[in-house]
Amino acid sequence: MARAVWKGPFVEESLIKKVEKLKNETNKKPIKTWSRKSTIIPDFVGVSFLIYNGKKFIPLTISEDMVGHKLGEFAPTRTFVGHTPADKKAAKEEGASAAPAATSAKKDAK
Repeated sequence: MARAVWKGPFVEESLIKKVEKLKNETNKKPIKTWSRKSTIIPDFVGVSFLIYNGKKFIPLTISEDMVGHKLGEFAPTRTFVGHTPADKKAAKEEGASAAPAATSAKKDAK
């Protein structure tokens, strides 16, 4: 269920304070945050964040296209290794079935 429109987007109060403070500074270093549930608002455009994914901090610079999404959407928590191609699976199965046959052939030779 979506959040009620009259409430507005959820953004951690401390995060808003940090962004406001950063806008006044000349030295702009990334803001470290654990708040993956916070929604990206237009005030965040151009600001750099370090978002915690449970293991490390993922660097992210906010663009206009990201407004309305959550910070956690851009810091994946799982690494996708990829699917194994069908021909590799077939080769593994052939290799596994050939190994027991080779050992039984050695036993017969004795």
